Parts: sequence; C-alpha cells; structure tokens
Amino acid sequence: MVTVDQVRAVVKPLPRSYEVLVRDCVKFRVGQIVYVAFSRDETVMGFAFPKEERAALVASAPEKFEMPSRSDERFRWVHVRMAAIDEDEMRELVLDAWRMVVPKSVAAAYLG
Repeated sequence: MVTVDQVRAVVKPLPRSYEVLVRDCVKFRVGQIVYVAFSRDETVMGFAFPKEERAALVASAPEKFEMPSRSDERFRWVHVRMAAIDEDEMRELVLDAWRMVVPKSVAAAYLG
C-alpha cells in the first residue's frame, strides 16, 4: 500500500507545491489550488484529473478508482484507493495532477 509519506517524497521537489492540513486532512496545493488530498484515514487519495476523462478512468478500474462526492463532481477530481496502487502508479497520478495546476512552462522546466 502506498503511504502519504511516499506521496510527500514525490511532491517535495515539485516547484510551487506545498502541504497543508485542513480539518485533519493532508492536502497538497499550488497557490490556492488543491491537486492532491487524502481522506482522514489516508486510505483514499483525491487528485486533479480531467472531468471529461474520469468516467472512463473509473470504468476501466472500478476496484481502484471512484468518482468524487457529488459536491466535488463540478471540479476536475477523482479518487483512488491507496491499497490498490503501487508507487509507480501513484507517482504518475501525482505528477499528472500537479502538471494540471502549474503553468506549462514550470512543468516543462521541471520534467525536462
């Protein structure tokens, strides 16, 4: 199972990214935009993801992914069960989410 500490290790070097604690939930932001957030028990990670693609993602692996709560459906957001992914998949999800919220030039400079 992937842990929050493993996610922190991926997020730490990302330009403009920082961690906050909101109502006992760990969240990672760029500016005021949250791009990764955890449930209180840290078993589910929410992450930025294109709205138009999330139904297909959830349908492709319903044992891993789930739609956000109704109140979050208006956002570009989806959930993943931490126990269902490995570190490589987590890294890909986190980097893609971060890339959605930073300027393209920042992402290009960091990712080469």
